[in-house]
Amino acid sequence: MIDWILILELAINGVFIGMMYSLISLGLVLIYKTSGIVNLAQGAIAMTAGYVAWALATLMAVPVLVIAPIAMAVMFGFGLVIERMALRRMIGHPVLMIIMLTLGLEIFLRGLLPGVFGAAVKRLDLGIPQAPLFIGDILLNRATLTGGLIAMVLILLSIWFFGSRQGVVMRAVADDQTASWSVGIRVERAIAVAWGMAAMAATAAGILWGATQGVDWSLSLLLIKGLAIAILGGLDSIRGVLIAGVIVGVAESLATGLIDPLVGGGTRDVVASVIILVTLLVKPHGLFGEAHIERV
Repeated sequence: MIDWILILELAINGVFIGMMYSLISLGLVLIYKTSGIVNLAQGAIAMTAGYVAWALATLMAVPVLVIAPIAMAVMFGFGLVIERMALRRMIGHPVLMIIMLTLGLEIFLRGLLPGVFGAAVKRLDLGIPQAPLFIGDILLNRATLTGGLIAMVLILLSIWFFGSRQGVVMRAVADDQTASWSVGIRVERAIAVAWGMAAMAATAAGILWGATQGVDWSLSLLLIKGLAIAILGGLDSIRGVLIAGVIVGVAESLATGLIDPLVGGGTRDVVASVIILVTLLVKPHGLFGEAHIERV
């Protein structure tokens, strides 16, 4: 007999989990839209932000209400530094080499920070309630619910931003960098801002997931979830991030709740990989991405 209450419960929790994953995808899309680069260091940047927030809360005793703004400011600067010191030096090199550079940065940060702060899981308490919430017979996770709502607001703000003047400039850079240069747009500055904003999105993800599951190297693995959502939604579509995040989150939650008991666990990590493979084979530009056709 099908337990529809359980399925509904898993689906609702999955929606908010997917929104939290989407913050990683948001950063991937922001960078891809402006520079055409897939940033494979996005997971490690989220992990770095988690450690920064933990250090502010634990080592510096910074009040809870200002931890997130300070961490976002720090990580915005970190994103600018990455773009200026590493990515800008790669101008003129093949795109594949730049992507490999971001992968190298991912591996470097994943090894460095646990080595500096220790490999043990760090507890990040931001005052988000951990007690479950009951709505009738449906059990919801308060931390996931809070984090998902915050993530949804941030994604909607990003959609609004790309409709603003500065957002139009960044979209112009994404469409044609040479034409943007010719009309006086500072392309390097737009790309640097995109890296800073992507780091801020990763910061939100790192803090929310750090408060939910603790801070350690495993936060960098959020990259896989983020890639699945970005590829499914379309690497150049921010609204695609919102829709695909829900799909991936619900699929993962249902698989974990319904299939894990039958196979002994492990489906959570498989879902994202399957979505990546199926999307690339069936619809390579995603649900809302633009198909780029080159004619020779």
